[in-house]
Amino acid sequence: MTTSKPEFLDAPASGRRTPLIVDHLDYSQRVLLRGNPIPWDDPTALSNLFNQAHGLLRPDVTLLDLGAYYRILARDPRLQDAMTARSRPGYALRVLLGDPSAGRAAATLVATVAGTTRLPLVLQIPSPRAWLAQTHPGTTEDLDADRVESAAMYVADWLRGFADVPVAALLLDERAAGGVPAVPADTYTPIGNVAVHYRWELGLRDDPSVSFGGRDGDVLGDDFWLGDHAAVPAASAAFRLTRLPENAVPETVLARLADLDREGVRSGAM
Repeated sequence: MTTSKPEFLDAPASGRRTPLIVDHLDYSQRVLLRGNPIPWDDPTALSNLFNQAHGLLRPDVTLLDLGAYYRILARDPRLQDAMTARSRPGYALRVLLGDPSAGRAAATLVATVAGTTRLPLVLQIPSPRAWLAQTHPGTTEDLDADRVESAAMYVADWLRGFADVPVAALLLDERAAGGVPAVPADTYTPIGNVAVHYRWELGLRDDPSVSFGGRDGDVLGDDFWLGDHAAVPAASAAFRLTRLPENAVPETVLARLADLDREGVRSGAM
């Protein structure tokens, strides 16, 4: 069975036969920022970091983890007080996503990165299940499918704040869902409706899997980047996603990227 590429990966900028999505912020923080904090509060500086990383890594999209940004925002004492004012499930997430100043700052950040990196923008956020688990102050025993569905509606409302930003795809990250039970796919229908309305490809990331529009991708694990002679896994899907380990050696990373490039380059690509 032939699996087609998601539309935003149809013509990968790198010229690779199999497009590559790189989750590199932990690695870039150590190597490019020398351990200094990621400049989430400075959209221009963050864009410069992405452009510097892209020059070295040559990914085929910009993967922006907005969940990481919101974890920083949630440390603000004002937001913390508001989020913990009530303990009922979902309240903290609703407050976090409904904060007007946080929403405006996030939209400015995403628009700046999208406008300067010049690659298709994949916006990664926690899935409603994961975001509920991360923000709920109590135990996950209180969190069921109905609560997750409510969280999906909060997330969908919040996503409308990015209507004017050129987002190519939205990637829901399930990896930090903790003990919240899995939910049927239609629980996320409110988010799917927003994605369809804005013509965003919708994806789901778990450990160790990723898909867009139901089309599976391959995940390159840490071993590929940490080993001196790691073989390139056979491409069995329309795209690849990988997280660069924070402790990866830059020379090894460049060698592995060269291996991926040699695997097959589109005819005529420079």
